[in-house]
Amino acid sequence: MAVLETFNPAYTQGTTISVSTTSAAAVRGLGAKSLCLSNLGTVTVYVRVSQGTIAATTADYPVLAGTQVTITKDEAHDTVSAITASSTSSLHVIPGEGF
Repeated sequence: MAVLETFNPAYTQGTTISVSTTSAAAVRGLGAKSLCLSNLGTVTVYVRVSQGTIAATTADYPVLAGTQVTITKDEAHDTVSAITASSTSSLHVIPGEGF
């Protein structure tokens, strides 16, 4: 279970994923209980967090354009995959603790 505190980012461990209609992935968050996802673009990005790379689909978790959410995850999950339904976007991902 995630720590019930405000989000404490793991500084220097963030990355930005270039997202398009083809699933893209980045290895991030092994051992962390939370991820902060910031959609820096103008279209919705769909996200899947997994152990190893599993392609994201538009049926996965949506992060609306220009928004930021913090999600909890299994500590063993080490990969963030993302896709858009159309166009391109950028998704900043940083692991940490809290919400």
